[in-house]
Amino acid sequence: MTPTRDVQSIRDAFSAAGQDHLFTFWDDLNSDQRDQLLADLAAIRLDALPDLLKIVADTASHATGGSIEPADVITRDDVTAEHRELGESLIRRGKVAPFTVAGGQGTRLGYDGPKGAFRMSPVRNKPLFQLFAESIRATESRYDCELTWYIMTSPINNAATASYFEDLGYFGLNPERVVFFQQGVMPSFANDGKILLAEKHRVALSPDGHGGSLLALAETGMLEDMADRGIDHISYFQVDNPLVYCIDPAFVGLHAASKSEMSSKCVSKADDFERVGNFAVVDGKLGVIEYSDLPEKLAKAKNADGSRKFDAGSIAIHVISRSFVERLTADRSKFGLPWHRANKKVGHVDTASGEVVDPSEPNAVKLEAFIFDALPLSKNPIVLEVDRSEEFSPVKNATGVDSVETSRRDMSRRAARWLKAAGAKIPCNSDGEPTPTCEVSPLAALEADDLKNRAPINIAADKDGCIYLDK
Repeated sequence: MTPTRDVQSIRDAFSAAGQDHLFTFWDDLNSDQRDQLLADLAAIRLDALPDLLKIVADTASHATGGSIEPADVITRDDVTAEHRELGESLIRRGKVAPFTVAGGQGTRLGYDGPKGAFRMSPVRNKPLFQLFAESIRATESRYDCELTWYIMTSPINNAATASYFEDLGYFGLNPERVVFFQQGVMPSFANDGKILLAEKHRVALSPDGHGGSLLALAETGMLEDMADRGIDHISYFQVDNPLVYCIDPAFVGLHAASKSEMSSKCVSKADDFERVGNFAVVDGKLGVIEYSDLPEKLAKAKNADGSRKFDAGSIAIHVISRSFVERLTADRSKFGLPWHRANKKVGHVDTASGEVVDPSEPNAVKLEAFIFDALPLSKNPIVLEVDRSEEFSPVKNATGVDSVETSRRDMSRRAARWLKAAGAKIPCNSDGEPTPTCEVSPLAALEADDLKNRAPINIAADKDGCIYLDK
């Protein structure tokens, strides 16, 4: 239990910030509840609160203004053998680390647990975490190195994620090289700027967005850990994309050769209004405009040849220099990335009546940061266009677009394509769709050329009509 004098100093600090109502029920709380409340309060950055309250109060529309031009993109054809060799050298020397943002739950997929534990692969039903772990193991084997995998969890799934890895033997990885740390949180605010209580002894807190991952790297000591291990480049990806190349040597090498502080991958958009961010140059700076913020006229704009003018869709895959994150987070009270406000429904306890409020309409403001907002702040940012069918098929929904079904389909298609290129006989229907369900473990191939170099591949479907290659 925190000493009484320390509790009083904490209370005085929140009172000075206009938030003394958070202690309304203090006298009614037992010892454990008081500790929980104090722990929640410790997660609030009081020194940043004045600036945050200005954002909460700012209800004006902030539509994208200024000059907006399409971003220049680099194609795979522009990536040279020298870029790949440089990336391979950096990987081999332990200068690169995979970083997975995995703070979400699988609720929207109908799964009660960390999203990374959702079983996703089309034949062996491997969880997302296992697919990434096998990719990391294969990279270690290829380059005779040992990688450190940083995994950002959240308060709601940290314990479950750590236990999951322990129970499954870290999928064959060195446990000392799998590092978990928690995402930061932000309080939910009433429209008058008062921080809401979720319960009498709990603050209404929510994750601070994927951009908060950069702040979390600093606040949890991960940047220092990376520096101690000699890691200079962070290979960032989110947990919901099973097609991701966890570490792409050509991309890493391109990033390093360009002296870029932050490099990004993009795909050609599926349609004008696909729900992905749009890479664009805004007032001379490379950045990303959310699909909801790109003016319709620009979303529909075409080039002279009829192609889409704003066609570079963000897929949340980046290589980020550690030194850049250190610069962004040097003053943590004034985090380099902007906070975005969103009006949300937040259940809470009314501090006047003590009653629980379950709103039917948005009643509160949540704040979050976006990773792509770091691009305009970085030096020499670049965008590499990649093939969607090779590297991007997120699983965000149970059904429909970007769903379990479409992602498994795309995993199977890619595996069939790789196998066919290596000489395997893969039967297809009249639409060209492979009839067996196919899966290639990262332990067998990290990319198509790995199988081509082993050609010809002789493999047949099993009794269930499935093809699986694991070595």
